[in-house]
Amino acid sequence: MKFLIVSLNSKYIHSSLAPWCLVSGTREYVSLENSKVQVLEGTINENMEDVKNRVIDEHPDVIAFSCYIWNIKKVYELVSLIKEEFINKEHQNPILILGGPEVSYCTREVLTCHPEITAVISGEGELPFAKLTKALELGEDIENIPGVATQKCKETEAYISCENSFPPSPYIPEFFENLNGRIVYLETSRGCPYSCAFCLSGRCGGVKFYPIERAKKEILLLANCGTKTVKFVDRTFNANKKRANELWRFIIEKRCSGEIPEGVCFHFEIAGDLLDDSAFEIIEKAPMGLLQFEIGMQSFNERTLESINRTTDVDKLVSNIRRLLEIKNCHVHIDLIAGLPLEDYDSFKNSFNIGYSLHADMLQLGFLKLLHGADMRELPEKYPCEYLLDPPYEVLETPWIFKEEFSKLHRLEDVVDRVVNSGRFRRTLELLSPSNPFDFFMEFALSIPEDVSGISLDEYTEMFWNFIREKGDEKLIRDAMVKDRLLSNASGKLPECLKVFDEALRKAKIFLESNPETKSKKGVKRAVAILYTESKIMYVDYLDRNPVTLEYSAKYVSFGDGSRQWGTVLGDGGRFSVMGDGSRQRRTVPDNGEPSPTTENRPRQRRTVPG
Repeated sequence: MKFLIVSLNSKYIHSSLAPWCLVSGTREYVSLENSKVQVLEGTINENMEDVKNRVIDEHPDVIAFSCYIWNIKKVYELVSLIKEEFINKEHQNPILILGGPEVSYCTREVLTCHPEITAVISGEGELPFAKLTKALELGEDIENIPGVATQKCKETEAYISCENSFPPSPYIPEFFENLNGRIVYLETSRGCPYSCAFCLSGRCGGVKFYPIERAKKEILLLANCGTKTVKFVDRTFNANKKRANELWRFIIEKRCSGEIPEGVCFHFEIAGDLLDDSAFEIIEKAPMGLLQFEIGMQSFNERTLESINRTTDVDKLVSNIRRLLEIKNCHVHIDLIAGLPLEDYDSFKNSFNIGYSLHADMLQLGFLKLLHGADMRELPEKYPCEYLLDPPYEVLETPWIFKEEFSKLHRLEDVVDRVVNSGRFRRTLELLSPSNPFDFFMEFALSIPEDVSGISLDEYTEMFWNFIREKGDEKLIRDAMVKDRLLSNASGKLPECLKVFDEALRKAKIFLESNPETKSKKGVKRAVAILYTESKIMYVDYLDRNPVTLEYSAKYVSFGDGSRQWGTVLGDGGRFSVMGDGSRQRRTVPDNGEPSPTTENRPRQRRTVPG
């Protein structure tokens, strides 16, 4: 028999972990004498007809699907297409199997609504899938396999492996053959110490930590497989603080010794309030960009956190996030969720303002989703709300936040992603420093069209410029936006709203090219602009980026206090200070007594040059 495991990822850049766990399980737990297990990966953005053809071309006898909240619609579409393919055909339909978190806790509903599905695997899949493949190969009964629900017996307990049992490593040769440099995922523990009412991770029976030597071996294996990002799927990586510290120390040491290549980063989901002095001492030693942290705050309303069984020391969480960000060597991503119990519009505003005040690299505004198997879905009396009946089951209204307010929060989410999380307006926002960030961004969100999905970056920049230009010194704001644009965008071009037509820019470019200290490198794109409020020429060579902020670096040439005219300053052979980051002088271009290159030896031109 031929077993084909199909995984539909959200994007091509993401790889799949679950299918390879299942393949390894079949090799570890059973002996398939006349069968083969393969993996086929696609994305939800593909035409499902094309994916169906790829599946059919493999001529599988059994097709299994990994099901998640973000791909289940496409899985059912694909199942329907496969079913239609075999109508009125002589050969037998393939057996269809589903598994994964989206179907683990609603097996009766899935099997009743989709009679074409033969079985659903609930819970951890390695052993149940292996036993299922062996039974199908031998033509045996599949009704009594732990964790497997069937059309005959539509319900089953989710399978959870015993405490001292660890699944086999999914990193088999075929895994790497299919990777192609994509983001890779690593699991060094399974389960979660918490029991948050909106989450499924706590239903796995506590945390099971894999042997630490296995974790170290797989860290090195994945770091050298051609990927640039290794994401740990451990739900709370630092639940065991001593173990987390040892693995962070190991990663840093191996990076410094060269056993982990430069440019590879490791992403962790952590509980921020569990960080302690020993963790900070280790993290401080990490090379720039090696570590990334995602911290789920969810809310700063303590009554809300208590109502969802979320154990968090809020004061310590805030303090630790600030301390982590002060190190400036790690990307830090923090999360808030709108729609949680007892959190009304004003309470969420307060949570947002606290989160924004931390100035993390990313502040993700998410919306509560009621997952199958989560307490918030299964206990409607305790957690009343209205939500979408189809995936992603997003909350539409609660007793504390109304539909109209959710609609406004969605507009705020888009603005925060584009203005804050994009990193494109970092200096502009620092300059404006809104006293009430929630009201500031909401005002902007409600001042622009609700749907801006097709708008260009230049057009969006102009909308933001028009919104903020009168909220402070317009010239200062313009210069800050010029810095932001040129440092975050390698096109080297300014949008029309920020251009100033000034002949001095052409002279500035000539000056830069005439001096060995500032001459551009061959083949390297450069952007040049005038910062009027700082009396500086700014230039950016698009080479390496900061691995944390993803910004390019700038250099500056100071031309005095700005009291003299540009033509005079750039044409009199005066002294210019070449600056690295604008904060301290690095070197000075010597005054050799010769006039600086101007337009004297060229025909005069009257055209203006955008600044």
